[in-house]
Amino acid sequence: MADIEDRPRAAGEATGRTRSGRRAGHGSRLVQRLLKLTPPLTRDVVVQRNLRVPMPDGTVLLADRWAPRKGGDGLPTALIRTPYGRRGPIVALSAPPLAERGFQVVVQSARGTFGSEGDFDPFRHEREDGLATLDWLLEQPWCGDAIVLTGGSYLGYVQWAVADRLPPQVKAMIPVVTEAALSLDFLREDGFSLETPFGWGVMVAGQERRGALVRQLLSARKTHRAQFTLPLADADTAALGRRSQYLQDILVHGADHPRWAGVDHRARVAEVSVPVSSVGGWYDIFLPGQLRDYQALRAAGSEARLTVGPWAHTAMSVFAQAAAQTLEFGLAHAQGEQPPERAPVRLYVMGEEKWRGFASWPPAGYAPQRFHLQAAGALSPQLPGESSPDGYRYDPADPTPARGGVRFAPGDGGRVDNSRLEARPDVLTYTTPVLEEDVEVIGEVEAEIWFRSSRPHADVFVRLCDVDEKGRSTNLCDGLVSLTDADELSRAAVRLWPTAHRFRRGHRIRVQVSSGAFPRYARNPGTGEPRATATTLRAADQQVFHDPEHPSAVLLPVRQPG
Repeated sequence: MADIEDRPRAAGEATGRTRSGRRAGHGSRLVQRLLKLTPPLTRDVVVQRNLRVPMPDGTVLLADRWAPRKGGDGLPTALIRTPYGRRGPIVALSAPPLAERGFQVVVQSARGTFGSEGDFDPFRHEREDGLATLDWLLEQPWCGDAIVLTGGSYLGYVQWAVADRLPPQVKAMIPVVTEAALSLDFLREDGFSLETPFGWGVMVAGQERRGALVRQLLSARKTHRAQFTLPLADADTAALGRRSQYLQDILVHGADHPRWAGVDHRARVAEVSVPVSSVGGWYDIFLPGQLRDYQALRAAGSEARLTVGPWAHTAMSVFAQAAAQTLEFGLAHAQGEQPPERAPVRLYVMGEEKWRGFASWPPAGYAPQRFHLQAAGALSPQLPGESSPDGYRYDPADPTPARGGVRFAPGDGGRVDNSRLEARPDVLTYTTPVLEEDVEVIGEVEAEIWFRSSRPHADVFVRLCDVDEKGRSTNLCDGLVSLTDADELSRAAVRLWPTAHRFRRGHRIRVQVSSGAFPRYARNPGTGEPRATATTLRAADQQVFHDPEHPSAVLLPVRQPG
């Protein structure tokens, strides 16, 4: 590895002295096993630390360069821009595997993080800083004529920030579990997702403290409890012991507020001129937006492919697939070759537990089929008969909890047993008879719930589950909508996460209806007060209707015969 001195250097100057590169490969065998990668071309990798990258406003960002000791100059460059530091598990699972297999890798700390100058204002500077970094990179004598942008989550968002102004040397993009608007879907007025932006804000606020990773693990309960704080505007102090401007902003300003002007890069997607390979997960926090980005690419005629697995946001398989796509797809394009042939869309079909190839998203051959809520907790394609509504009481002081599914915290998401959740009195379930044949569902999932509350302000949460022969109910996808006229009988349109699942013969299809999934979604206080300043919690009596005039249903994209 390269030992790098911390004293100031001229912009772009590599520092320090070089010693044996074997330590750069220490642990790479473990990473290779974790990521299931092919054997490396070399393990003799050196790292140049603290390269100084000047921005147009005079701010200097720091970057590290990973490259084979011999023959590294001129190799394709994988560019990773991150706010999470240039050491640690994210870099260990990305930079060494690529540098050992045909790339040189530049890992840059975002403005205001881990040695880079300036203030970290999330999302705000990534376009200008990203474009300036590309300009700098092309001026370096060791940089060849091929660059690949890669990375997940925030590291993928920064790719979209520059996607419409890429120099010709950029040959491919690999955005992983990310989307072009990133956090804005969490801030919807009709469905505020609390856990992800709050948990992320708490994480980055303390990430540069000594022992940050251990501190985060030990403080997970504290962060969870902080989300119960009233008013919610004090939750940052409860979690951090101080105010956080970012957390205040996400609590006070909705997605359409001017505070977020300039951080939405969805309009740039259609202008992308390089091949793109996107990686997502059925339980990832960004999946709907990522699929929207993929559709925009295909509509614009861009070369694009999509991989979606049965993963939550931080699953190890996500890192493995990111490395695989960067090497198979990105490196091939960087070398002027075509990547291995495969279907444009590759989906893991749960239930079948098998990877399948498709020509598009959503795939052809699947059509919406209505499964109607019925009396006595039944679910059927048949229209409901005359029946009284079902009811339950939602109490925000004891909110319906989030169990599995789309979660920010590592280990909390994905497929779980829903038995305890469905035993709660504030959760209704509707279940088909035992299926006589397989039912395959792939695509967008929606629900139409005829609903009325005793209060004007209420939420409707819908979850789709698979019930096996032993009665275990496993969650597949879900979604929530907030209503502001809920005391009047109306049809609540709920958009669930997309999915790909085969309900096996002998299983049953189940739909849950409730009024929350806390803390994934903020609890609805029932008063109409602003979410940041609400201090009063009011329980509400909810009704779900299922009769000929009010045919509540979930709409599943079911595979058609032939």
